[in-house]
Amino acid sequence: MTQPRQLVVEADGGSRGNPGPAGYGAVVIDPVTGETLAEAAEYIGVATNNVAEYKGLIAGLKAARALVPDASADDALRVRVRMDSKLVVEQMSGRWKIKHPDMKPLAAEAARVLPPAAVTYEWIPREENKHADRLANEAMDAGRRGEQWDPSASTAALDTARPSVTDALPPVSGPPGDATAGAARARAALASRPSVSPAPSPSATGTALTTAATATATATAPATAGTATASTATAPTTAATASTAPAPQVGWSAAPDLGAPATFVLLRHGETALTPEKRFSGSGGTDPALSEAGRRQAEAVARSLAARGTIEEIVSSPLRRCRETAGTVAARLGLGVRIDEELRETDFGAWEGLTFAEVRERYGSDLDAWLASDEAAPTGGGESFADVTRRVAAARDRLVARHAGRTVLLVTHVTPIKTLVRLALGAPPEALFRMELSAASVSVVAYYADGNASLRLLNDTSHLR
Repeated sequence: MTQPRQLVVEADGGSRGNPGPAGYGAVVIDPVTGETLAEAAEYIGVATNNVAEYKGLIAGLKAARALVPDASADDALRVRVRMDSKLVVEQMSGRWKIKHPDMKPLAAEAARVLPPAAVTYEWIPREENKHADRLANEAMDAGRRGEQWDPSASTAALDTARPSVTDALPPVSGPPGDATAGAARARAALASRPSVSPAPSPSATGTALTTAATATATATAPATAGTATASTATAPTTAATASTAPAPQVGWSAAPDLGAPATFVLLRHGETALTPEKRFSGSGGTDPALSEAGRRQAEAVARSLAARGTIEEIVSSPLRRCRETAGTVAARLGLGVRIDEELRETDFGAWEGLTFAEVRERYGSDLDAWLASDEAAPTGGGESFADVTRRVAAARDRLVARHAGRTVLLVTHVTPIKTLVRLALGAPPEALFRMELSAASVSVVAYYADGNASLRLLNDTSHLR
């Protein structure tokens, strides 16, 4: 009996803004020789990370199918998909329910490419998925230039020095979606291969696929942009204008004079009674006032900002702790305060007022999902980080356009500030969990006319000492 051909598909997707200009990359690998058999990449317009990741999966599966005659037959092909998206792996393995309406049709399309028994899924760390990540960035960068991704420009040679992984990848057997069998050995065997990922930059359009033997095959996912509408990771550039935006300059000496940026001084409100207890305090529960300590912190930051003398306007979240902090600063600076509803904190649903340990005890599975995916929402109708990102990015774009060349104080909360910093850096959603942001701390981001952003300060609390 003929044994089914075994292939490895590695896929990735990214969005510079989440949502923002997005693209995917996928590579098909011979698990015996480590040879790159096919590559696929495409810019898909404005979309979220998760949409881009699903489209990368679809393209990778189609590329694998194109390499094997009669691939749809039950015994013709076995594919092990390796991705660093926990969400996609768990959903396609059937362990997580697919709730988001944008994900359901994409997951269904991925499931139709090959017979269910032919595909298994394995999560790998991001650093082991560099080839697919590089392809996604190449496609987005080509789109930035208004070009299609050119397979001849791929640096696939850097990824071909792979060890044989015959022993590392166990036989594809067992129930579809078994994502854990042999994963540790497979990761160890493939982790050392070299790869290059270009630095992120906003991008615009392009798609292609190449096989190592002929560079002529074509297999791409439908080039839809999802339903997201917010703008790029670093500025208010939209998909419609991304292709005409200036290309990033190399070196400070080559940079044009872009004029004064819109500078956001990001101030987290002072402490409330909930702050030192590290309780979830968002926009869906009580609206606590500043504590005595918080009022002292507001006075201290007001003195510091007055000494700096650069603030021209003040914009605040509607929540009381921010309005009180902003009012203290405004009184010292002689300015008014404008309220912006989109700068409010996340709605933490049923978790409001609870500590992390209490949430873990009461809603453990929901908490795990929330930590694993920015699309997951807190229990009881809370707000996902992806939803927060969309409204914060929209507020950013609106405020940047309104305050070009000016310095504005935004008095807001942990999640909006971390989100603005993450988007400015082009960092992934999980970066939110890797930043410290103290009460009454100051951070600064500048937004330039070419669509780029510069993080100038993070979590400064020197004024509180």
